[in-house]
Parts: sequence; structure tokens; C-alpha cells
Amino acid sequence: MKLQLLIRRFAGTFILASLLLAHYHSQAWLWFTAFVGFNLLQSSFTNFCPLESILKKLGVGGSCCHGEKPGAACSTK
Repeated sequence: MKLQLLIRRFAGTFILASLLLAHYHSQAWLWFTAFVGFNLLQSSFTNFCPLESILKKLGVGGSCCHGEKPGAACSTK
């Protein structure tokens, strides 16, 4: 799975989970929503994403085709 898609899924999941927790548990969870939103905004300017660094260190989120050049289109057979 491509790393950007994985990061978007994490961000969406974290935002939805924190909104549910804010609704059912405590509104303090909205600070977590703001934190995720801030990280998304700053990464659009700086091109640095903390989650991307963590996932790369864990070896998660490689390219869609093994042995292909980065940025090359994947062929499906």
C-alpha cells in the first residue's frame, strides 16, 4: 500500500475516533482532533509528517510494486 494512502487512512480514522470520543466521553478529545488537523496543515507546508517517519522506521507502506522505480506506474496482470 502506498504510504500517502496509509497516512490519509490513519488521519481519517483518528479524526473520526476523536469526534466519537468527544461526543460520548469528553469534549477534551477535540484537542486530539485539532492536533491531527494541525499536523496535516503543517505537513502541507513543510513536507514533513511525523507518522510517515514512524511508518518508514517500522518498514510499513512500501511501493505498490516491488522492484519498480519510485513513481513508476504499477502494472496489473
